[in-house]
Amino acid sequence: MTTASSMTSPTFADALLSPRAIALVGASGDTRKNTARPLRFMRKHGYTGAIYPINAARAEILGERAYPSLDGLPGPVDHVFIMIPGSDVAALLPSCAQAGARVVTVYSDGFGETGPDGQARQTELVRQARELGLRLLGPNSIGLADLHTGGILSVNAAFEADTLLPGDISMVSQSGSMMGSLLSRAAARGFGFAKSVSVGNESDITVGEVVDALVDDPHTRVILLFLETLRDAPTLARALTRARAAGKPVVAYKLGRSEQGDALAQSHTGAMAGNDVAVDVFMKAYGVMRVRTLETLFEIAPLAARYALHRHARPPVADAAAGAETRVAVITTTGGGAATVVDNLGLHGLVAVAPPQDFIQSIAENGLNIRQTPVIDLTLAATSAQYKMLLDQLLRADWCDAVLSVVGSSAQFHPGLAVQPLLEAEKPGDKPLAVFLAPEAPESLALLREGGIAAFRTPEACADALSVFFAAAGAPPAPGADVAWPGELPRNGMLSEHEAGMLFRSLGVPVAEGQLLAPGQLGHTVAYPLVAKVCSRDLAHKTELGAVRVGIADAQALEQAVREMLDAVSRHAPQARVDGILVQPMESRLIELILGYRHDPLVGPTVLLGAGGIAAELAPDYAVRLAPVDVDEARRMIREVRQTRLIRGFRGLPLGDCEALAHAIAAFSRLALAVGVRVEEAEINPLFVRADGVVAVDGLARLA
Repeated sequence: MTTASSMTSPTFADALLSPRAIALVGASGDTRKNTARPLRFMRKHGYTGAIYPINAARAEILGERAYPSLDGLPGPVDHVFIMIPGSDVAALLPSCAQAGARVVTVYSDGFGETGPDGQARQTELVRQARELGLRLLGPNSIGLADLHTGGILSVNAAFEADTLLPGDISMVSQSGSMMGSLLSRAAARGFGFAKSVSVGNESDITVGEVVDALVDDPHTRVILLFLETLRDAPTLARALTRARAAGKPVVAYKLGRSEQGDALAQSHTGAMAGNDVAVDVFMKAYGVMRVRTLETLFEIAPLAARYALHRHARPPVADAAAGAETRVAVITTTGGGAATVVDNLGLHGLVAVAPPQDFIQSIAENGLNIRQTPVIDLTLAATSAQYKMLLDQLLRADWCDAVLSVVGSSAQFHPGLAVQPLLEAEKPGDKPLAVFLAPEAPESLALLREGGIAAFRTPEACADALSVFFAAAGAPPAPGADVAWPGELPRNGMLSEHEAGMLFRSLGVPVAEGQLLAPGQLGHTVAYPLVAKVCSRDLAHKTELGAVRVGIADAQALEQAVREMLDAVSRHAPQARVDGILVQPMESRLIELILGYRHDPLVGPTVLLGAGGIAAELAPDYAVRLAPVDVDEARRMIREVRQTRLIRGFRGLPLGDCEALAHAIAAFSRLALAVGVRVEEAEINPLFVRADGVVAVDGLARLA
C-alpha cells in the first residue's frame, strides 16, 4: 500500500482547487442518484488523477473499482468528497486524515442550516477537523470543479454538459444551485471558467480563503462572487487586497439590496446604515465591482480583465454632487438602440457626451461627417474603414472616459462586417471599449468575446457594467494608534449623554460645554438662554419623551422646565434612572449634520456622515465608510453629502468650516480603535457646523 507520506504533500490551495487524488465517500452506481455524478463527470471530462469511490456495499461502481472504506487505499488522497448522511460524517474524519487528505468537502446537510442543534454539530465537526489537520468546505456544499483538469467534485447538474469550456474566469458561490445556473448561462455565451467553488455553510473554509487561493491560481484572471451574506470579513479583505495587487479584478453579485429601503426610512444611525449599505462600502473599499444584474456578473469579465490596471490607476471622481460625471462617447448605427443605453447610463450617473468642434473637424478631414450630438449616429453609408477610423480617434480622445459602440441589425445578419471595425480598432489600453448589440446576435457576441471585447445583450447590463467599473474607489480603514478608554467611563451598556460627550471630547471632537446638575440643585455658570435635558443612560431619544427644553431664559424658567421634564419622564419612562439635568449654552450653526458610528455585524466598524435633524428622516443623504478614516477620506465624505453644498459656496451662502468638520469626522471614527471596549454604536445628532468650527450638541453611545 502507498502511504500518505509517499506523495509530496500538496499546498492547501492545490488540495482545494486542483487535487491530484480524490476519494468519493458514498459514491453510487445508480446513475439516477446525485451521488453517482462526481465519478461520471470526472470520467466524462477527462480527469487523469486518481479517483477512489468509497462504498462498503459495492466492489465496483460505474466500471471503477470501489473500496469499502478510506482505510487501505492504494495511494494517498488530497481531497475527500463526502456524500453520506450528515449524522455519519464526524466518524469519518479520522480516516480522511489517515488517508492523507488536506481538504474535505461535505455535501451532506443537517448542520448549521437547520438551527441551533445543527449549528452545535457543525461547530464540533470543525473542531474535530482542525485537531486532525483537516480543512472543511461546507457542509451543505454542492462541490467544486477545476475545468482545466476535469476535476469535478460536484453533484451540480450543470456538469452534465458534453463539453466544458475551460477559461480564465473563476466563481465562488454561497448558493450551490445558483453556481450551476450561472455556469450554464455563461457557457451558453461562450464564457470559459477555470474554477468554481460552492462554499456551502462556510463552517471552516470561507469565501475569503477561496479568493485568496484563486489569486495564486495561474488559470484565473477574473474572480466572480455570488453572495448571500458576508462571513469573516477580515479574511476576505486581505484576499481582496492581494487580488487587487495581483491585477485580478473581483466582481460580486450580492442579494439583500431590498433591505436598504426599510433601513433608510429611519434616521437612527444603526438603521440608516443598514447591513447592505455597509457591505456596499466594504466592497468599494477593497475594489470589488458589485453588479446589479446576474448577466452583468459574467458579461463584465472582459471589461474588468482588459482594463483592470487602468481602473485602479484612474483617480476617483472627486465630487459627484457637484456635477463631475463619467463621460461616455456613444457611437451607433441604430439611434433607438443607443437611446436605450443612454437612458440607462443616465440612471447610473454616467453621461453621453457630444464631441467637441475640433474633433468633428478632424473627423471630417478624414472623409466622415458627424454632428455635435450626445450620440454619434452614423448613416448606413459609412464604411467599415470609416467606422474603424472614428473608433481609433475616439479611443485616443481626451474628452471622453469610455467608448460605447451600439450595433444594430447588421450584428445579426452580417456579424463579420458589424464587429470587424471593433476587433481591428487600435486599443491603447487605458480607455474602456464596450459594445451593446441591439438585436439577438449570438455570432457577433462570440466574435467579440473571442476578441476580448466586453459585449452586452441588454442595455441594462451594459449600463450596470460601465457604472460599477467607473464607480469612485473607496478606501480601506485608515491605520491609527490605539485609543485609551477614559477611566471614568463605564465599559459596557449605554452611556448617558453627559458620558458620551466626555468620550467624544477625549477623541478630539468639539462638544458643547455643559454642566450636570442635581434636580434639586440648579445653580450653574452657563449663560442664558440655555438648553436643559434630562440625563439618563436609559433615555436614548429624549425629545420624543419631552425630556429636552431649549431657549430657557432665566432661573425661574429653568425650574419650571425641570419639573415638567421630570414629570414627563416619570409618565413615559418610569423605569429610567435619572443622573441629573444637563444644561448647555444655546449654540449657533449654519447647518446641522449627523455623525454616526456602528460596529456592523458583517463588516465591522463603520462611520456615517449625513444630513441632520428632520432632513435625515425626509430625504436620506449620507456617506458611509469603514472606520477609522483619515482626514482626506473625511473630506471626500463631506463632498458626497448633498446638504454640505449649503456651506461649500452654493449660491453665495456663507462658507462653513469644512476643515474642522473633516477633522471631527476622522476623530469620531477612531472609536474603532478603542482598547478593551467595543463600541456597538454611537451618534452625534446634531453636529452643528459653523463658520469657525463645529460643535456636537447631542450624542449617545452604546457599548457591547
